[in-house]
Amino acid sequence: MVPGISIIEAIISEAQDGLRLDRALADLLPDLSRERIKGLISDGQVASAQVSKINASMKVAVGQSFTVTLPPPVPLDTVAQDIPLTIVHEDADLIVVDKPAGLVVHPAAGNLDGTLVNALLHHCQGQLSGIGGVARPGIVHRIDKDTSGLLVVAKSDKAHEGLARQFKDHSIDRLYAAIVYGVPVPGSGTVDAWVGRSDADRKKMAVHREGRGKHAVTHYRMVERLQGAAMVECRLETGRTHQVRVHMHHIGHPLIGDPVYGRERKGFKSILETLGFKRQALHAKSLGFIHPVTSERLMFQSVLPGDMQELLSQLHV
Repeated sequence: MVPGISIIEAIISEAQDGLRLDRALADLLPDLSRERIKGLISDGQVASAQVSKINASMKVAVGQSFTVTLPPPVPLDTVAQDIPLTIVHEDADLIVVDKPAGLVVHPAAGNLDGTLVNALLHHCQGQLSGIGGVARPGIVHRIDKDTSGLLVVAKSDKAHEGLARQFKDHSIDRLYAAIVYGVPVPGSGTVDAWVGRSDADRKKMAVHREGRGKHAVTHYRMVERLQGAAMVECRLETGRTHQVRVHMHHIGHPLIGDPVYGRERKGFKSILETLGFKRQALHAKSLGFIHPVTSERLMFQSVLPGDMQELLSQLHV
């Protein structure tokens, strides 16, 4: 056998009788996602002595035997870097990180290295099972470079698929802490406004009429009244790019320090300069989801980072 290649035998039982082949194999091989199995079938990596022509949609019968050839994961063309991480939780399938402000999540133009992905490749050496056939961490959601807080990343194909499904059906529990200009009236409410690219600046997002962009819903609640400002909690029903920043700006309460959506207001410049506060005051403080492999309900909390605590202390009434 070629080193690194695994050959798995799967025998159809009564529980899979009559199912599509891809679904049946996903049942029998829980470490592989259905999408991964579809890819293996199309690549000719699934065979059977009893079936001459194999495809993902064919119906299977009790007793049929299939061999699945699993090639070794292809290395991701991104360098692993020893960047310190705050790990909140880790198991064989996923990892929850408390990301500091200033750390980009994924390599892209302008940030080809020094990102969370680079750090995870170093931290998870030998632990990544190959998502979609590539040895890489599965990024299922992102938070902005200058937003701090909790982020979950998949280490296995099965976890990647399961987490992505939960984000798609909006069942992930995400709560953000934000410090905004002004005092919201009423003190709690829901912003239900579509978000898409700004017509004036394609690097920015903006609120649009219904049907344009993506539907976005944010539930906010004022936690504390401050001097000309307020601490609010924002619970996301959806997860769109810059959602909290755009929605709070839309209702007249942009985030303090936001260089894109938060025009600096009178009386705040000296405070921000004294503190050296140069980012949006936004922190992903709570993250909850169903573990995609064990089905356990998980909930994680993150304390407010030092820079936002200092800002709060300066703004206390």
